[in-house]
Amino acid sequence: MSSSRATGSPSQEVRAFVGSFTSAGGRGVLAAAVDPKTGALTVLGATDAVADPSYLALSADGRLLYAVSETEQGAAAAFDVTDALPRPAGEQVPVGGGSPTHLALAAGHLVAANYGSGSVTVLPLRADGTPDQASCVLHHRGGGPDTDRQEGPHAHQVLPDPSGRWVLSVDLGTDSVRVCALDDDTGTLTVHAEAALRPGTGPRHLAFHPTGGYAYVVNELTPTVSVCRWEAATGTLTPLSEAPLLPQEPAERSYASEGVVAHDGRFLWVANRGHDSISVLELTDGGAGATLRTTVPCGGHWPRDLALDPTGSRLYAANERSGDVTWFDVDPATGVPSRGGSIEAPAASCVVFG
Repeated sequence: MSSSRATGSPSQEVRAFVGSFTSAGGRGVLAAAVDPKTGALTVLGATDAVADPSYLALSADGRLLYAVSETEQGAAAAFDVTDALPRPAGEQVPVGGGSPTHLALAAGHLVAANYGSGSVTVLPLRADGTPDQASCVLHHRGGGPDTDRQEGPHAHQVLPDPSGRWVLSVDLGTDSVRVCALDDDTGTLTVHAEAALRPGTGPRHLAFHPTGGYAYVVNELTPTVSVCRWEAATGTLTPLSEAPLLPQEPAERSYASEGVVAHDGRFLWVANRGHDSISVLELTDGGAGATLRTTVPCGGHWPRDLALDPTGSRLYAANERSGDVTWFDVDPATGVPSRGGSIEAPAASCVVFG
């Protein structure tokens, strides 16, 4: 049953939307008002109309919020967010793959990465912006040396490059990033090139430098980030180096989750689950170099997602296992985050702003 409960502010306020795992006690998609002066969040309400909406994406006009349903069957859904609280818009659409973990808008389509089945799905958008039936399901092939996690392909993220010419899919199971072309007319996705990363690293998510010339691949199975050169003209991703995310090997295994690049391109922040920290890396040589400067506590346990607010001055960590979203003020000179506060958000998995 869907439930929504408003506790505060009108719809014109800047809001944060938090995805969560309803199967682990999450409230579904939670909406919160954002205080422009302090960054503090005030919960407005939530809807559990979609099961396990673990990742979210906002439409360009800010009227629709898209969510994956990270279930075995796998689906995508849209919410109308023109009022204070999200309301389901249209029907949920199957993605033709299992356990989708990520989605993004690309060339008038919604594209989802299906971790469980190791595939990427293209969903055309109707005139009202809601997703239609799948036009393409692209299946990855391959595996990696970690027999527990890399027995087959596991697409974890899909996103357009800054030029809008390409769609990149990051695959934890195959230690690679596929560069794909999306046909606007047919909604067909085809592989153009595949960049191989060091075996066993388990690439999870990728973030671009604001110049568009470099990309940083966060590796889940090793505490590192791979620095890559990106050439949009040829659709080529070239690994250059790896930078550590932790000052020393942790006593227990740590799993990096998300990377965020500063608006001015000077810093990269990465969330580490297990180590429960945020790594601060300085980006040098126009983005070609990355050096770990420090780590700070994430404010909770198991930070699954990290997001930068629209102003670029605050970071928000979705701490899944402690059930909170914690915000941090970022020192503009050093890039070091300092904790500002938190709200309760059971099984939090993602934060987006609109």
